[in-house]
Amino acid sequence: MLGEYRIEGRRASEIAASVERAVGAGDLQPGEVLPPLRELAVYLEVNPNTVAAAYRTLRDRGVIETAGRRGSRVRPRPASTPREALRVEVPPGLRDASDGNPDPALLPPLERALAEAAARSASRPVLYGAPAVDDDLAALARSAFATDGVPDGPIAVTSGSLDAIERVLAAHLRPGDTVAVEDPGWGSLLDLIPALGLRAAPVGLDDEGPLPGQLARTLQDGVRAVVVTDRAQNPTGAAVTRSRATELRTLLADHPGVLLIEDDHGHGIVDLPLHPLAGVTDHWVLVRSTAKAYGPDLRLAVLTGDAVTVDRVRGRQRLGPGWISHLLQDAVAHLWRTSAVDPTAVAGEYGRRREGLIRALAERGVRARGRSGMNVWVPVPDETGAVARLLHSGWAVAPGARFRMQSPPGVRITVSGLSQDDMEPMADAVTSAMGVGEARRYE
Repeated sequence: MLGEYRIEGRRASEIAASVERAVGAGDLQPGEVLPPLRELAVYLEVNPNTVAAAYRTLRDRGVIETAGRRGSRVRPRPASTPREALRVEVPPGLRDASDGNPDPALLPPLERALAEAAARSASRPVLYGAPAVDDDLAALARSAFATDGVPDGPIAVTSGSLDAIERVLAAHLRPGDTVAVEDPGWGSLLDLIPALGLRAAPVGLDDEGPLPGQLARTLQDGVRAVVVTDRAQNPTGAAVTRSRATELRTLLADHPGVLLIEDDHGHGIVDLPLHPLAGVTDHWVLVRSTAKAYGPDLRLAVLTGDAVTVDRVRGRQRLGPGWISHLLQDAVAHLWRTSAVDPTAVAGEYGRRREGLIRALAERGVRARGRSGMNVWVPVPDETGAVARLLHSGWAVAPGARFRMQSPPGVRITVSGLSQDDMEPMADAVTSAMGVGEARRYE
């Protein structure tokens, strides 16, 4: 059965563990079809319900997927195979436009903020029993949220956006529930969902955000949560417009039981206005991280939301890490208070780089997307070939497989490390990697 590998076990948990071990060891490959339920039950001499329970557990954990009469098969990218593994190894001497990092030259110096945080800690040490959220940081966050039209709600602090999203999903959902996500979308989120035993339902998007028609279908199909990136969407650079926000809010208002999560990681590097969707469902959060504006190592995000959700996040956090270091909270409060980053200037610089590359590509008959943020998304007919040919010509880009579910192939180019002088050579390399005639046909 299944070639050389033999599924073992008498109980559902044992059968599921046997399959999961084989997937992790590579004995069962992505796409490999598992035996029909009754056939495996006869082979193992167990009740078919036992095998059904094992398959259900594997599906909820994101290890396998079921397709009706076509049977159950190992997922192309199970939770044990992170999409981060689909990165390009950049040989020495090549230009790296694949990593998704901000430009260090556009990050503020942290010395003064950290020194002031350390001085405050020396005079008022944070000990067990202290509030989890610094009052100064909370006040600044509330003021900024109110300015952007986000409904009033309590504040929580987490170790970055992904930590916040994980905690919010765990606060409301259970294994087997479905989450609507952008496609293409953030690879780490697409890994997180199956790792939590949840299912991802792809929603396509254009430059203005998720497509209302596709979101409507997922809502009708009974998704339990929706995750939307408000600005600087990764990898396409989409940003939700006022008109699109109105359409999406109308759809969500008809499904008040759906959990809404908004990711505003572009705060501080985008000058486009925020058009929040929050407030039309019973449970919602908006997450705002500091990674892109102040550097990925400043692991902090603030979130606000409905009282029940934020209380659940805080309560579970108390039983784990307890709180996010007040040294970091004080440092971020200092950066916010002193306006250490000018979003208009940073957004303008990233915008010039994005637009320069998009324009150079358009002149060569290659279309690309990048309305905000630091990435440009280029649809390609042959993703693997394009990435390989770009490497050969001296450029590393991120393969679209890290970000896609059902959307067509593409590559993500991070413009953070590019100068205006790089745009023409990069556009030439992309055009060559696609093939001039092929690129024009694909347009």
